Amino acid sequence: MFTSERELDVGGPLEYVITLGAPSDQPVSLRCIGKVVRYQRSTDSSEPVFDIAATLERYEFVRSES
Repeated sequence: MFTSERELDVGGPLEYVITLGAPSDQPVSLRCIGKVVRYQRSTDSSEPVFDIAATLERYEFVRSES
């Protein structure tokens, strides 16, 4: 589940980055491409924030700049 500050179109494309690894490990980042499955306004915030559910259709590893 992801969050967004704006509404997204259900079925629309979505690009997101996931970072894996413990704080002591060198992190690994994945650049992911998917589609929005559903969204709803978050009840945990007074600001307009939306919880997003999305598919993962493709991904690629992102090299760190260091």
